[in-house]
Amino acid sequence: MRVKTCLAASSKVYMKRLIPGPLGLVFLTMLSLGFPSPSSWSEEKPFITLASTTSTQNSGLFRHILPRFTEASGIEVRVVAVGTGAAIKNARNGDADVLLVHHKASEQKFVADGFGRKRHPLMFNDFIIVGPDEDPAGIGGGTNAPQALRAIARAKALFVSRGDASGTHKRELELWTIAGTDPSAASGAWYRETGSGMGAALNIAAGIGAHTLVDRGTWLSFNNRQDLAILVEGDPRLRNEYGVILVSEDKHPHVKTKEGGAFVDWLLSNAGRAAINDFKISGQRLFTAME
Repeated sequence: MRVKTCLAASSKVYMKRLIPGPLGLVFLTMLSLGFPSPSSWSEEKPFITLASTTSTQNSGLFRHILPRFTEASGIEVRVVAVGTGAAIKNARNGDADVLLVHHKASEQKFVADGFGRKRHPLMFNDFIIVGPDEDPAGIGGGTNAPQALRAIARAKALFVSRGDASGTHKRELELWTIAGTDPSAASGAWYRETGSGMGAALNIAAGIGAHTLVDRGTWLSFNNRQDLAILVEGDPRLRNEYGVILVSEDKHPHVKTKEGGAFVDWLLSNAGRAAINDFKISGQRLFTAME
């Protein structure tokens, strides 16, 4: 016992000599409380960067599934959630290891241009048109999205557009084209472009009593609905499909191909699909994994 005491005492004296003054006291206190030693400070859990969308982030999906992957693999996933256009740009710049977005044509171009290995269909939900429950454009209960947009334009009812080149914004513009209507002529009047993510756009729509196009996952997790309600749903053109792509090391040799590939494989596995399908709010599934 005396030997151990002497050794402990001499060790403290030695450490005080190495780190004098108050800093030494702080260091010794950290050791006594069980903090990691300096040799482990530089150690970091392996991680990948995932470029994805505000809709997947705002819905709460990642909070649900990513801990399962980390537990199974030991790999942490750090999400950068922006619009699909910005997420693809980040991945093209080599600022991500994996891309998970929801605009198929843009994803296919990303792969065709050599920035991604392969696009894997991952999951889907659908878009809906929400608006004031008083329904000023008379579109409630409809199942034809372009027809509903024409009615909104005729009534000059407020409409909030994300205006951010996201997957949701791209789909909205496609639907306006099908409707034969150019809302940009009314920009700043009844057509309001926010340049924001899905959650922020919904908050604005709720605040001013406007219509907007939103993915069902974000809508189900959105709490600030005020007098907004689902007015149009069920149009096959509102299907919202997500793909996942491993960024190519041919373009960016620094990307973490092994860890990123492990994440993509897990998402497509039975465990990953089950995690996606298990994510529900109030008993409603937000996303359905593709077989």
